Amino acid sequence: MSTFRRFEDIEAWQLARALTNRIYDVTSESSFSRDYGLRDQIRRAGISIVSNIAEGYERDGDREFTQFLFVAKGSCGEVRAQLYLAHDRKYLSDDQFQELYTRAVELSRVIAGLIRYLQQSELTGRKYKVASRD
Repeated sequence: MSTFRRFEDIEAWQLARALTNRIYDVTSESSFSRDYGLRDQIRRAGISIVSNIAEGYERDGDREFTQFLFVAKGSCGEVRAQLYLAHDRKYLSDDQFQELYTRAVELSRVIAGLIRYLQQSELTGRKYKVASRD
């Protein structure tokens, strides 16, 4: 078991940060960058994931943290839905779509695992321990 003492140590947050940065990369390209509605919405959904993991952790309670993780997980679904739309509009290549979709699914899985852990754990606040993924 390992302990995380800051939200930056949480694997889900790290994956969310990487996904969101990748979303910014692809939405800055070609015609995607000119579709302001979809571009801004998918960026906001990515930001929501990163932000809700951080904010939930900083609340210092497992129930609140869990609730924020559910919101972050929902935003992962939103990102996936928007990826389909971007792919349909030909803003993303097949490879870009698959890469981002795979990252979003993995992130959702990691968040779900963290939620399960928090719901079953007797630890609260900043005393969370999580299994290492070595």
